Amino acid sequence: MTAGAPRRDITDRKDIAGLVTAFYRRAFADDILGPIFLDIAHMDLPAHLPIMCDFWETVLLRAGRYHRNALRPHLQLNTKVELTPAHFARWLDLWTTTVDERHTGEKAELAKVQAIRIAGSIGRRLRGQPATELVTIQRPSPEIPLPGS
Repeated sequence: MTAGAPRRDITDRKDIAGLVTAFYRRAFADDILGPIFLDIAHMDLPAHLPIMCDFWETVLLRAGRYHRNALRPHLQLNTKVELTPAHFARWLDLWTTTVDERHTGEKAELAKVQAIRIAGSIGRRLRGQPATELVTIQRPSPEIPLPGS
């Protein structure tokens, strides 16, 4: 996408590749996230980009290309540096800004909504909480009788 080009929705792998590449360029240059990606995770961007394109193509276009565990690398990284809610908020800010600069439309909005869900889920899991933000109603312990028992 060239500067000044009209924004349009995300429609294919090429759009996703452009979005993901622009996002990671921004994240690698970021004062907060850059050191984590470069100095701690030692992320190899050329190797990582196709994986992230598979991920987002699966999330946005139901391509079925991503077959990995998205939580695992974050769990491993979290053993080296605590990934805090502030890190996830910054990731979301950079992602949303990149999406908004490049695209508009239904899939672009979905990219932002799904990013919020993914960041929240991974962040909760890293803190030992359930992935979902919904509260699960649990059956009371056996010591507490149910009504009518």
